Amino acid sequence: MIDSHCHLDHEPMYSDLKNVILRSKEVGIEKILTICTTKSSFKKIVEIIKFDQIIYGTYGIHPHEVDVDKVSKKEIIENVNLNKKIIAIGESGLDFYYNHSSKVQQISSFKHHIEASIELNIPIIVHSRNAEKETFDTLSIYKNDKPKILMHCFTGSSEFASKLLTLGSYFSASGIITFKNSKDLQNTFKNIPDNKLLIETDSPYLSPVPFRGKKNEPSFIKYTLAKLAEIKDCEVDNIKKITNNNFNKLFNTI
Repeated sequence: MIDSHCHLDHEPMYSDLKNVILRSKEVGIEKILTICTTKSSFKKIVEIIKFDQIIYGTYGIHPHEVDVDKVSKKEIIENVNLNKKIIAIGESGLDFYYNHSSKVQQISSFKHHIEASIELNIPIIVHSRNAEKETFDTLSIYKNDKPKILMHCFTGSSEFASKLLTLGSYFSASGIITFKNSKDLQNTFKNIPDNKLLIETDSPYLSPVPFRGKKNEPSFIKYTLAKLAEIKDCEVDNIKKITNNNFNKLFNTI
């Protein structure tokens, strides 16, 4: 199994990293991608990726933080190039649910991240909430450049998923697919092609059932994997191979 999105720099995982990684390995996790959200989080991530060979990292500024942490394409590229284990850009994108940052600045920052990912030919990890039209419109500007897009913790509509597929997007399923009230989302994932699926925890957030409401960690990915197998009507081992292969292909970590 591969956890394609978590935040090992967040508590309670950061101060208990040894045990978090131990439990991850015990359930069969072979890679963990820990995601950057701020300039200060990246300082932790460059140290965390040294902790164990299964840990990889990203560089990017979360849409909530872009009014404070402003970055240029050049700065993003320079930070990614600091370490070979920094294998993607993000998380970036648009969040118009909370509006912690201005819409204009969110779109501007998103474009810088997309352009950096195209220049480096590595994936961009996209956060999108209450911004389906704007997210798709922004990504579509770069359609001819064929950006490598991963929609993290995808909770969008089936229509949004269909449009994103025209851009070659990948989609990551989080613990939300295990929730009883996520029938529409489950149906959306049922119709996403197998070769476009990944899984994630987004830990320490969004714990899957049976741990909903508690702090999440990478080892809980097995519950999301099992639910995705049920949704896709296939064996757990099969969907594990599929999501592993998709991750390794997208991130060039084979």
